[in-house]
Amino acid sequence: MNLKERIAEYPNFPKKGILFRDFSPLLKDPASLDFIADEFSKHFHPKNIDVFAGIESRGFILASILASRYNKGMIMIRKAGKLPGKTVKLSYTIEYGKDTIEIQKDIIKEGQKVLICDDLLATGGTAKASAKLIEKVGGKITGFAFIIELSELNGKKGISKYDCKSLVKY
Repeated sequence: MNLKERIAEYPNFPKKGILFRDFSPLLKDPASLDFIADEFSKHFHPKNIDVFAGIESRGFILASILASRYNKGMIMIRKAGKLPGKTVKLSYTIEYGKDTIEIQKDIIKEGQKVLICDDLLATGGTAKASAKLIEKVGGKITGFAFIIELSELNGKKGISKYDCKSLVKY
């Protein structure tokens, strides 16, 4: 299946000069969802994953699909202030400023193997920060699963020590 043909493109969104690659059309197609889960299942072995972590917000979708396929749990990496209870936060620099992400403090057990999921890998800042956050609370990163990778932005460089799988590369 050619996922690239099914990904929508929106020029000048969210601002002029940006070509937004949108995986939303894949979500309404059960065959595409099944294909995505199959492709990641070929790459990441279930024994190497205890839980899936989705990066807000589109990563939640991929992490949930894979968690269901693997019969595992799913946790959320969210922007600061979005999770109840005690949380652990990490601030990091992105291409246009700073951002902060968080997870619930006790959501990961020490040594749990975590596969981080997101729809898109661009510069890699959020992915790298997500890995640091999970390691900060005792998790072990199994790898990263992305539907789309914008290769020219070199986002894999910052997470090169981890196993990364992208299904579509631009």
